[in-house]
Amino acid sequence: MRKFSLNMLNRRILRIKVFKSLYAAVQTWETASAASLADAQAAFKQSVEATRDLYLFMLGIVEPLTALAAQRLQSARQKAHPTEEDLHPNTKFADNQLARYFSEDEHFVKLFNKKKFSWQQYDLVLKKVLNSVVTKEWYKAYMASPARSMKEDCALFTHIFEEEFTELSELDDLLEDMNIWWNDDLAYALTWCCRSFSEIASGKEWTLPPLYQSELMKRGSASVEDDSAFASKLLEYAYCSYSDYSDRVAKLAEGWEKDRMVLTDVCLIVCALSECVHFPNIPLRVSMNEYVEISKYYGSLKSNVFVNGLLDKLIRQMQASGEITKQ
Repeated sequence: MRKFSLNMLNRRILRIKVFKSLYAAVQTWETASAASLADAQAAFKQSVEATRDLYLFMLGIVEPLTALAAQRLQSARQKAHPTEEDLHPNTKFADNQLARYFSEDEHFVKLFNKKKFSWQQYDLVLKKVLNSVVTKEWYKAYMASPARSMKEDCALFTHIFEEEFTELSELDDLLEDMNIWWNDDLAYALTWCCRSFSEIASGKEWTLPPLYQSELMKRGSASVEDDSAFASKLLEYAYCSYSDYSDRVAKLAEGWEKDRMVLTDVCLIVCALSECVHFPNIPLRVSMNEYVEISKYYGSLKSNVFVNGLLDKLIRQMQASGEITKQ
């Protein structure tokens, strides 16, 4: 089989992680344990690795969820008075090829065990998921179909990952306990799991995806800018420029005192200005649009309007002063 290559982190996600790292650092500046630039960079790197770890951990649920289904079938057979259905059950899900694929993939098993991941202690989550899955119409249609193929099995697990995990409070709780960086990454990690299922269904071999898009693109071009370097530099510039840029925001925001402005909005604007100033190859409109979009999810109800308006004014001022120039 051909190996497929998916990169985990695009520029939007990297910008979000830079913003979060800056936000966390700024929150500590008035305390005795204020975060240094080195601390912020270290936190950023941890958050980046954590996204791929979460992707790996969630892929690992395929086999134990399947094993639980098989265990239930076996328990039904051992009843004191089993029914005909208990004795001759539909084993399509319990025998699905995707679970066998991951359990027999030495590369996946080695990586999963290296991280010391396990679903064994989370049987309550597995049971709740399976109890919900078997009630769904798409599961019943899958079980009713006589066809058995990797494509069908991958399509089923795509349904499970898209519909069963995003609002499961028990899963949110265990992920939060396991890793502080997993709080906001679940939906993104699940998306990549589903992309992996699609690739496996098409006959390609699973392999751990590289973290950065540039790692894939560089294979065809040596001129591709390194995403890791982009994010690291962006965080450094935003961290070092925070005092200056946040003062400018405060002066321009009529009726707002600096200490009363929403910190998330200020951090987003600081990141955006840092990108506009220090990355001349990135169009201004791209940078503005990116941070305005991010503000819709991480700011207040009116953050996108505030961020968009302030950014537009500040960029115009900095273009006029020559601080922002674009190639």
